[in-house]
Amino acid sequence: MEIIDITKENLESEHICCAIASNEDFQVLSKKKWIFERLDEGLVFKKGNVRGKCFIEYIPAEMAWAPIIAEGYMFINCFLVAGQYKGRGNSNLLLEECIKDSKEKGKKGLVILSSKKKAPYLSDPKFLKYKGFKVVDTAYPYYELLYLPFKKREKKPRFKENAKKSSIKERGFILYYTHQCPFTVKYVPLIENLAKSKNIPFKAIQIKTREEAQNAPSPFTTYSLFFNGRFITNEILSVKKFERIIALYGLLKKDPAV
Repeated sequence: MEIIDITKENLESEHICCAIASNEDFQVLSKKKWIFERLDEGLVFKKGNVRGKCFIEYIPAEMAWAPIIAEGYMFINCFLVAGQYKGRGNSNLLLEECIKDSKEKGKKGLVILSSKKKAPYLSDPKFLKYKGFKVVDTAYPYYELLYLPFKKREKKPRFKENAKKSSIKERGFILYYTHQCPFTVKYVPLIENLAKSKNIPFKAIQIKTREEAQNAPSPFTTYSLFFNGRFITNEILSVKKFERIIALYGLLKKDPAV
């Protein structure tokens, strides 16, 4: 498979979203805008020359939209190979490209956010650990910060303290999110509108800057949902999944007219 580097010149024409076919889809346009604004900060987006789930996205850790301290490392934002492209060596190919590029840029190693067990929207810990990544820090409730140093005795990365407990003081449903993932621009308003229609306390907080992301209350800044101060999930929720959550807390009241 040929590996393509996304640049300002080819960003508009290349397929970059994992499950959205049209380059004109508003979710795709949102993601491409996010990428465009990060390219001058050192963001790298490498993809297979296919229209599917086969890419790796990374950035110097100092510029990462993540509450970590990892000076001199490269942070992998997103790493996904799935569907017909899985099991054909493409994950190895993309990771090797990332390692080669990061070494050429003088980085100390790679850092990536994962979890104790495979979780939605987080990289597969089993594959990463097989490739030599090790757990260097943890955060509530299941987050793991994995790293792959290129040399021995490199200073270890860690989570910032503000993200370790994944808790906030505000009541009701509070959602922190960014446009790093194309799906947030679609699904956040949908569940926000559902909550409003049911008179359920809900506030969506878009993280708009790197500084805000690095001081976020949870490791996964793309999407973190809290209820009454407690972290609930990092999964980007559909309306049906959000309904199940609010029903679980006894907040989904039936329409009296039914």
